[in-house]
Amino acid sequence: MKRVEIEGVGLEVAHIPGTAERAPLVFLHEGLGSVAMWNQRGQHWPADLCAATGRAGWLYSRRGYGQSDPVTDVRGPPDRQGRWHTGRHEPDYMHREAWDVLPELLNKLGIARPVLIGHSDGATIALLHASRHAVTGCVAMAPHVFIEDIALRAIAQARTMYESETAGLRQRLARYHADVDNAFWQWNDVWLSEAFRHFDIRSECRTITAPLLLVQGLSDEYGTMAQLDEIARAAPQARRLELPDCGHSPHRDQPAALTRATVDFLSGLP
Repeated sequence: MKRVEIEGVGLEVAHIPGTAERAPLVFLHEGLGSVAMWNQRGQHWPADLCAATGRAGWLYSRRGYGQSDPVTDVRGPPDRQGRWHTGRHEPDYMHREAWDVLPELLNKLGIARPVLIGHSDGATIALLHASRHAVTGCVAMAPHVFIEDIALRAIAQARTMYESETAGLRQRLARYHADVDNAFWQWNDVWLSEAFRHFDIRSECRTITAPLLLVQGLSDEYGTMAQLDEIARAAPQARRLELPDCGHSPHRDQPAALTRATVDFLSGLP
């Protein structure tokens, strides 16, 4: 584990060794994720995927998640300090991560043309990054390219559970975040804001030329197949994987099937 500083903000970064000749895998976590949350239920899917593909891997916790530095005044008025957003997130927070923060992190790590492996918010960030920057490939698991009511209902329910003294969600998340309130509210507040209902990156997806693998669980409580349909219309080179008996987290619910499909996808890439 190491820390990388970008304009005064420290980010938690982890490295998985692999073959230097192949483009590394860069893992981008979900809206409540972190480096540690990739490894749950006794699974170590990023390390398993790196071993199966022979590629190195990099994981990092976004600001306010895991052991990374917190967002300043996370529920206060929105503001910007250089690359960084402070206060409440605004609807373009994933754009800013994809276009401002991630390129600088990759530069500091000496990574060019990575393979991005993104989940949920991380999948959206991966697609946005690929719309402007060169990548070897992109695996987008349960991405959000426009807002669906099913997602808003699930996120509203998450708020109720987080605020409940008996549901235990806050306590479970606290195992993975140094400042669990910072992690939760930066995600939940923006998603349930009126302005976020207009979030839509389908036009950005039309500029993606890199190979894409789109993954969706058939029982995803946060999104439907319409997300993959819209991306495929915008980027017809995309391959898709629809997983039965799978919710919002394919790497936890169907890790073996996901690994097989990802290995096959990556076998055709440089």
